[in-house]
Amino acid sequence: MAAARPVFYVSDGTGITAETIGHSLLTQFSGIEFETRRIAFVDSVEKAEAAVAEIRRAGEHAGVRPVVVNTVVDPDLITLLAESGALMLDVFAPFISPLEQELGLRRESRVGHAHGMVDFKAYEARINATNYALTHDDGMDIHYDDADVILVGVSRSGKTPTCLYMALHYGVKAANYPLTEEDLEGRELPRRLRAHRRKLFGLTIDPERLQQIRNERRPNSRYATLETCRAEVVQAEALFRQENIPVLSTTHTSIEEIAGKVLAHQGIHRHMF
Repeated sequence: MAAARPVFYVSDGTGITAETIGHSLLTQFSGIEFETRRIAFVDSVEKAEAAVAEIRRAGEHAGVRPVVVNTVVDPDLITLLAESGALMLDVFAPFISPLEQELGLRRESRVGHAHGMVDFKAYEARINATNYALTHDDGMDIHYDDADVILVGVSRSGKTPTCLYMALHYGVKAANYPLTEEDLEGRELPRRLRAHRRKLFGLTIDPERLQQIRNERRPNSRYATLETCRAEVVQAEALFRQENIPVLSTTHTSIEEIAGKVLAHQGIHRHMF
């Protein structure tokens, strides 16, 4: 069996950009096993040398050339990192020269601006949105006047992580409401949601997958039986159709995709932080 190919996401900041782009690239190659690691805040010669040593060790251990997805901006540190012998993929390199020519400006090698706290107003909006998602999780606070979107679905269908993702990355005030057994048996939209119909978006999930998730949380409970999961999903989907609520299955959909589709459908246009 071939050794996993070592892949490093190296950055002088958090490494989020390098990891996000690197992950997207790796998903284009099936049949290859990758072992990924993030090395963040490589902003000095000492840290770069330590990163080089780690990358070399990984390559020697695996017996294959490592891959480095790099968002370091200091050219001297980039040159040093290249001494690792890895395949260097500089995320910024293909775009900087064309942008400099088009804008008539030279780049400024500033560290940490992609995910730094540069725009304090935007940062505060993101924190407020995150607090909103937490206080309006699972129907804890049902005052939805300030909500941008309200996710509705049975328990463990992906509402909470999606709300938090939209808050953290887009500053969207996202609430979520779990459809209870009483709600589902009533076969109509819960009264507290009716005034906010235009903000509603339904999430559903395959019953078998729902059972797996619930069984991890509360094993051997009625809540986690396949019978209960099937009944709740069928009732929830019937309610969505009856009330003409847009719905998306989360079974094989990532949090990023769910959030993107929800925001697009609801016409919420925000820049990603």
